[in-house]
Amino acid sequence: MGALNLTDLQTRVARGEDSTTQFKVDARNGDSLAAEMAAFANAEGGAMFIGVADDGSMPGLSRDDVARVNQLIGNAASQLVRSPLAVQTQNIQLQSGRMVIVVSVPKGLDKPYFDKDGVIWLKCGADKRRINSKEELRRFFQFADQFHADELPTKAGLDKLDRERFGTFLQDVFHQEFPKAEADRLQLLQNMNLASATGALNLAGVLLFAKDPDRIKPSFVVKAVAFPGTTIAGSAYDDSEDFSGPLPVLFQEAMAFIKRNLRKVQAGRSVNAPGKPEIPLPVFEELLVNALVHRDYLIEAPIRLLVFRDRIEIVSPGHLPNNLTVEKIRTGNSNIRNPILASYVAKGLLPYHGIGSGIKRALEDWPDIRFTDDRDGCLFTATVQRKEVKSSLKSSLKSSLKSPGKTDAAILHMLLGDPHMTIPAMAASLGITTRGVRKQIANLKQQGRLRRIGPDKGGHWEAVDRNEG
Repeated sequence: MGALNLTDLQTRVARGEDSTTQFKVDARNGDSLAAEMAAFANAEGGAMFIGVADDGSMPGLSRDDVARVNQLIGNAASQLVRSPLAVQTQNIQLQSGRMVIVVSVPKGLDKPYFDKDGVIWLKCGADKRRINSKEELRRFFQFADQFHADELPTKAGLDKLDRERFGTFLQDVFHQEFPKAEADRLQLLQNMNLASATGALNLAGVLLFAKDPDRIKPSFVVKAVAFPGTTIAGSAYDDSEDFSGPLPVLFQEAMAFIKRNLRKVQAGRSVNAPGKPEIPLPVFEELLVNALVHRDYLIEAPIRLLVFRDRIEIVSPGHLPNNLTVEKIRTGNSNIRNPILASYVAKGLLPYHGIGSGIKRALEDWPDIRFTDDRDGCLFTATVQRKEVKSSLKSSLKSSLKSPGKTDAAILHMLLGDPHMTIPAMAASLGITTRGVRKQIANLKQQGRLRRIGPDKGGHWEAVDRNEG
């Protein structure tokens, strides 16, 4: 923060306290000052205004107080904070002749900072708080880039390794055979950053090459649901599935779920012509890889894949790390939260094209994507907006209805209007038996012109292309 004059001071004080600004009428306790400095340094830095009351009034300090407080500030910054901080002070004279001391604390380069008692302090709005749990401490070290979740040791021994999967990877990427001796296997896994010094697989080893990762880490799965409307309402859904397994399997099965729930666009062609997905599939490839590789694995929660009539959401545990913002990631900036995972998926385990490029590519293919960084809820959401499909399918079907005896076309036309229509309702509308409707539906499904999305109860019908696989 540059030098302030009296007008600048009044403007800053008028804004009130926040996570980078704190007011103090006086300072007499060096330990308290050190805790405030450590909290600022562990965040984005900030300033203390000494001689300013909580309500924004400025009683100021006498000249004797200024000398005393400045000495206290210097002692606190150099002796009571670990590591010592280089803070700056500025004395600003008020119209009354009294003074306000502005203490500028920089963002720390040697995090974490703690007080003389070893307490790590964090900013919490205008206040501060101490780290109270092991999980929170891990997350802080992760944000400080001194620790990464994917290197955490697990309780899984080498017997949990999927030998076939890992052996195939070794052969394809490194042209190396799977070691026969257990000691050699352990040494290799440790050298590859997939096992800890204790002999257990680390989190990256489990997520990439374990037989059943969900048995070791049950929360690290993908839960997918397709809803008929635009909200999560009640228990009604069209399609639902939970996916487990190593990251490549999670990716493949999640992509399959998206494909079967995307609409197909006829693009002016006949009803029998192959349609194209309403949204290019590479968009979801990039967003799913981003979610699997860069989610916060310190949070025990699944990735959620939610399909609505007007949008598709991919919800990842963990907000953006460090100083990343939505604006920055849209321009290609990135911060690797899980470097071991990123290094291995880049070797062909997933369609990963490099740091920061995935979001940009997704936006190039489909600009209508919204990103939400929920820091309070500790979630990051990518929302892909769906467009209304203006297909020639309806007009083709209406035209075919003019011909006599086109019961199949009539069924398709009704299901376009109401995909949840029941067989008895169709039979009543057509004036035929339910057996006759079922026969026509069977014919349409065999021709590839109709398919069922989801279960018999709660699912819906979808008219599709005859040549679609």
